[in-house]
Amino acid sequence: MQNTTQSPSKRSKIELQMDKIIYLLFGLLILISIVSAAGFGLAVRNAVPLWWYLRPDVAGEDFNVNDFLVSALRHLITALMLYGYLVPISLYVSIEAVKILQASFINSDLHLYDEVTGTPAKARTSNLNEQLGQVDTILSDKTGTLTCNQMDFLKCSIGGCPYGKRLSEVELAAAKQMAAALESRDSDSSHGGLSNSSSLEAITISNNGNTEKKESIKGFSFQDDRLQNGNWLKEPNSEVILLFFRILAVCHTAIPEVNEKTGELTYEAESPDEGAFLVAAREFGFHFVKRTQNSIVVKERLSINQEPVEKEYIILTLLDFTSKRKRMSVIIRDETNQILMFCKGADTIIFDRLASNGKMYLEATTKNLNDYGDAGLRTLALAYKKLDENEYSNWYEKFHKAQCSSGPDREDVLEELSDEIEKGFTLVGATAVEDKLQKGVPQCIDRLALAGLKIWVLTGDKMETAINIGFSCSLLRQGMKQICIVVSAEMLAQDTKDVIKDNILSQITSALQTVKGKKDPNAPFALIIDGKTLTYALEDDLKFQFLNLAINCASVICCRVSPKQKALVVRLVKEATGRTTLGIGDGANDVGMIKEADIGIGISGVEGMQAVMASDFAIAQFRFLERLLIVHGHWCYKRISKMICYFFYKNITLALTLFYFEAQAGFSGQMHYDDWYMLLYNVFLTSCPVLALGVLEKDVNADICLQFPALYQQGPKNLFFDWYRIIGWLANGVYSSIVIYIVNMRIFSPESFRKEGETADMYVIGTAMFTSIIWVVNVQIFLISHYLTRVQLHTIWGSIVVWYLIVYIYGMLPVSWSAGNIYHQLPEVLGPAQKFYLSTILVTLLCNMPYLIHISYQRCYNPEDHHVLQEMKNLKKDVTDRKMWKREQSKARQETEIGLSARVDAKIRYMKGRMTKRYSMLAPRSP
Repeated sequence: MQNTTQSPSKRSKIELQMDKIIYLLFGLLILISIVSAAGFGLAVRNAVPLWWYLRPDVAGEDFNVNDFLVSALRHLITALMLYGYLVPISLYVSIEAVKILQASFINSDLHLYDEVTGTPAKARTSNLNEQLGQVDTILSDKTGTLTCNQMDFLKCSIGGCPYGKRLSEVELAAAKQMAAALESRDSDSSHGGLSNSSSLEAITISNNGNTEKKESIKGFSFQDDRLQNGNWLKEPNSEVILLFFRILAVCHTAIPEVNEKTGELTYEAESPDEGAFLVAAREFGFHFVKRTQNSIVVKERLSINQEPVEKEYIILTLLDFTSKRKRMSVIIRDETNQILMFCKGADTIIFDRLASNGKMYLEATTKNLNDYGDAGLRTLALAYKKLDENEYSNWYEKFHKAQCSSGPDREDVLEELSDEIEKGFTLVGATAVEDKLQKGVPQCIDRLALAGLKIWVLTGDKMETAINIGFSCSLLRQGMKQICIVVSAEMLAQDTKDVIKDNILSQITSALQTVKGKKDPNAPFALIIDGKTLTYALEDDLKFQFLNLAINCASVICCRVSPKQKALVVRLVKEATGRTTLGIGDGANDVGMIKEADIGIGISGVEGMQAVMASDFAIAQFRFLERLLIVHGHWCYKRISKMICYFFYKNITLALTLFYFEAQAGFSGQMHYDDWYMLLYNVFLTSCPVLALGVLEKDVNADICLQFPALYQQGPKNLFFDWYRIIGWLANGVYSSIVIYIVNMRIFSPESFRKEGETADMYVIGTAMFTSIIWVVNVQIFLISHYLTRVQLHTIWGSIVVWYLIVYIYGMLPVSWSAGNIYHQLPEVLGPAQKFYLSTILVTLLCNMPYLIHISYQRCYNPEDHHVLQEMKNLKKDVTDRKMWKREQSKARQETEIGLSARVDAKIRYMKGRMTKRYSMLAPRSP
């Protein structure tokens, strides 16, 4: 219950801003209604007494010259109703229709469909489509979201010699990325840089000529013929290899279980790592088959032609792994009566406990471990030492006595005794296990980072596991400085809350000074904090300092956090920064985070459907987040922004012409448009084009969105729905209304508009003016559309055709069905008049000319990103000039310090630095 959170009501930022525009237009409606009422009141007092033909001496419902204030107040109600078209109530209906259709496109996108599970994407709400294009920070769960929680034994280092030819997912992705980056850079540089041959040499990975696909074994992806099939016996360090395999098979706490149906042996291990080690030992010929209370039985194959031999190892003492110790040890007696101590643990812990004569492989192993870490692999070091009987007996007597004690310092004594015996080791080697990421996770994170998004990982796992995953998915890399904000268990147990908070504040302040004072721009920082420390860091007097440090780091990893803490971190980022947050997870412990975020993404994984049921959007894999945001999010943001701006523009264009006519008609409340015209304007005549714009418009296609991810930043920066653009559209509406009214009034009044000398009445001018409005707003939407499909073309030009049909058919109806002045208006009155067509053409050109001038100037002298890409695509530069396309592609990305691209950039800098150093050493020195 402590982890539960309320379900908030979510609205997109564009909707919230749209409400402000509605308030603005409502204020404008009140203003012009008051002006109209005041004008009518003054006319009643000053002008109406002179208009004898209106019988001003007789008080009527419309006006009373003896009480002009009452007349003005009555007219205020009339004006509010008359100018009500300023407030586009139909906009909300249109937006809901558009969002539902946008959501259906997301649901039916085959690129978001997971073929393995048969799960499509699901937009569980349509309120937040455009918010997908404005995300600033992604806060993600780890297990089940980024990873499959499956460990695979991939590489190892034995006696300082690296084994394992197969590449990790991170290496494969980085190699492809590096090849593309080097190709682009080589084509962009004529000298200096890396040559093609050196580039290929740098990224070419040998697979030992073995291209045959073998049956995959869960937990074992190792491939190296030097160790497999008993070939390790031919290695010069076979004795060390034998010891390495025995440590894998013996140093653990797993229990073997036999499947009664299949007869296969599986392992119940405390961690997936242990399970992977045991599978690897089995594949190498050291099969752990039995565990009793005091012994372990292993079937060992010590010769290729020999049957496995069962060997029993007596367990004397087991020292468990803890997050504090970061190691586990087992003391055993083998069949030769020799007492051995096997130990595995974090490399830094093991290296500090090596004997002076046990470091012969230290330098080579350290180099291998760095390579494994750079490949995103989880590493452990393996060591051993021999014990004589007296040494072990004396130590065990003290250890057993401490085990049987019950004093308050029992744990401290046991820790001291464990520390005493776990020294003087000889290094044997190291393991490299790959925590299997979900398909496409590194590439997805890289693309999101290039799009300018920040990515935080909030996980309940221990710190070591989270750090390893950080390396796997390229949130962490070699050369990145890790800032760990941690409070020791002793301080948490002994010190007061104020002391603990002072310690945390000191760590945060010191770290922040280090981050802001960094001198090397290529050495980013990563913040890592555990759940107990986070409890204090999220309190009111520390949370803003913590957030300030976090947003200045390239990546943030929060470990051992509870579901409630996940939600609190999301709330802190959302409320303190004011930017859009996205929470993504797959389990019940992620529900609070998903609900709290501006956008909640649920992954339909193996941990149930709680996350999906609490989410706004559901996807099957983390990798689908890339397309959901960078493609659909970008499109929906641009579509909704453009649609709303256009909707306000067309309504202002219509409504203000009513105000101008009112002013000319003495604010009488008379309308020069037929009621049916006004009714059909938003409902029928201009609704279809704007719906097509909101559903089908796209500035660039999906492939370009993915190739140029920095284009996504138009959303978080709100470039297309800021007040500058909104005011520009409102001003365009005001300008168009003025031009429409003045030009039509000048053409049709006061002189005749036909050869027969007929003058235009109010309804003729109204129909001509309404025709101009229909043409102006439809041509405007044609000009702002980048992606004109048949549907859009048919709706735009079809709306104009339908308008003429309505005027014609409406005028042909009996007079009892329509206003008498509309009867046969198009075929007999306006149709034969040349001025009718002249006014339409002239007004359409004058109203849209400012936009044409603006967009032409902008595309020529100050183009936006999508303008450049549109021109390149139209000129087919992606086909005719691939070098230019790739060069622009490498430029058009956000600078990032995380992801595969950052890893590749760091690798290229390292390679160039080495080559520069080599050339400087080879260069002849001046005498």
